[in-house]
Amino acid sequence: MNYTPKQLQILRLIFNYQKSHGFSPTYAELAKDLGVSTITVFEHLEALERKGAIRRRRHEARSVEIIEPNFLREQNSKRTLPVKGTIAAGKPIEAIESSEELPFGEIFNATSDTFVLKVRGNSMVDDHIVDGDLIIVEGRETAHNGEIVVALLPDGQATLKRFYRENGRIKLQPSNPSMAPIFLDNVKIQGIFKGLVRKTN
Repeated sequence: MNYTPKQLQILRLIFNYQKSHGFSPTYAELAKDLGVSTITVFEHLEALERKGAIRRRRHEARSVEIIEPNFLREQNSKRTLPVKGTIAAGKPIEAIESSEELPFGEIFNATSDTFVLKVRGNSMVDDHIVDGDLIIVEGRETAHNGEIVVALLPDGQATLKRFYRENGRIKLQPSNPSMAPIFLDNVKIQGIFKGLVRKTN
């Protein structure tokens, strides 16, 4: 079933609220989160009901129930994220596939292309990314200037750096003044940094 971006946003809000509280949000709570009127929320819920995504009981404040199985399956699959190995924040090293999964999907509102990498090295310390951190990465093949990327170098090694296009070339810039940038004619972007989790002893 096809949903508008706003309808998907409402479904995700309802899903996450139910997971956190054990019951559905009211129309007023949805309206506040979305920054719209309760009438607008009502109209979107009517449309979602017509599409078979939700079920409501009349005259009950917290009666919205998500019943669309594909949406529920997708959302439940996001509750854990795969760990795809170790990424260099220093000299490039190979990112190795792993079968480990961590329960960060709900925290980062992850898509199906989101994954976790373990950081090795300190080339990104000025961005508060240090050795031993776990970073959340959204799988993507394009980047904007200034974004922190997982870049696959021509020799097959992966590295974590800020991405810039300069004078027809690509600069992968460390966030550590003691380290030099990497200049390339071309690079394959594997993902964009979205957040981190720091392990504490």
